[in-house]
Amino acid sequence: MKKINRKRDFMIKHNNHFHGSDLEKIEQIYHIKKEDIISFSANINPLGVSEELRKTLAEKIDAITTYPDREYTSLRKSIGNYVNTDYNHIIVGNGSTELISLFMEMIQPKNAVIIGPTYSEYEREISLGGGSSIYYPLREEDNFKLDITSLEKELKAEVDLLVICNPNNPTSSAIKTTDMRRILDLCKERDIFVMVDATYVEFADYMETITGIPLTKYYSNLLILRGVSKFFAAPGLRLGYAICGNIDLLKEVNKKKNPWTINSLAVIAGETMFSDEEYIAQTKSLISSERKRVCNILYECKNIKVFPPAANFVLVKILKKDITAEDLFENAIKKGLMIRDCSTFPFLDQKYIRFCFMSPKQNDALLKVLLESLN
Repeated sequence: MKKINRKRDFMIKHNNHFHGSDLEKIEQIYHIKKEDIISFSANINPLGVSEELRKTLAEKIDAITTYPDREYTSLRKSIGNYVNTDYNHIIVGNGSTELISLFMEMIQPKNAVIIGPTYSEYEREISLGGGSSIYYPLREEDNFKLDITSLEKELKAEVDLLVICNPNNPTSSAIKTTDMRRILDLCKERDIFVMVDATYVEFADYMETITGIPLTKYYSNLLILRGVSKFFAAPGLRLGYAICGNIDLLKEVNKKKNPWTINSLAVIAGETMFSDEEYIAQTKSLISSERKRVCNILYECKNIKVFPPAANFVLVKILKKDITAEDLFENAIKKGLMIRDCSTFPFLDQKYIRFCFMSPKQNDALLKVLLESLN
């Protein structure tokens, strides 16, 4: 396991490394209107927000004339029904980023292990609190699946926090609930808190086999983070939530938490989305079918390696010697299609790209560009 040098590994190496939200930068550099860009980088539900949500928000716009319930009881009950857990074990926040910050402030980890490659915000929040992080690397030869026996050797006495993204971004690999229990048992014995970011779990086939929410009833050292940005296509709503069975910890976090960080319309939106069964079913069906179809096409290309995805996106390694991730990014963006060059993720290099599954027509357009470049 290697210590990450932030200045080296997280520095933007060239102008063409973009986050899924960087459409304004794309517009300036490539002179493509952001409205004309199809982002395969943001990992957001291609269905967009549901019609039920549009209708409900329009009808209840006057809600902004009143303060929301300080305890967000009705919203937490809606989430509890959606994820099948006690609403008293749920805390809501202004996106998962606020909740990560709050829990880091409470836990104050000094030595964290982050399973990577993964989202850089975890390390940032740990460092802001004065802690340090080391990355435990998932291995390409294992298709980026976690080796628990190997991880156990790195959970040393000084470690007080383990951070896991499940399914993981950008590898799209997932840890089964049975394996997560093994990890939690190890961490419980060693007094290590476990934070699991489950942002993409709803996209997974057989979600019940990888969700960690049932485990929060039995492990006081477990926190599960989720939100509405990706599955419900609402990143601008800034609505996140966390599930934790440690009531004492939740009480302490609530004492620190600023009141009314979620606005009245976001409360209504959340309650509407979590009960919109038709939209939820349509999303799961679309992603499941397109994930299978797109990957079956990609598997036929001899110049790439496709890592089996659990989430709504796939990680691909370029095997063709004279092609890089930057090349594919350039070829795609010229057609108004934005993919993710993964060379800024720890342990990945200029040979890795990531893209999400969109509508069949959009997926076919991207496949055409990629395969023309790779074949």
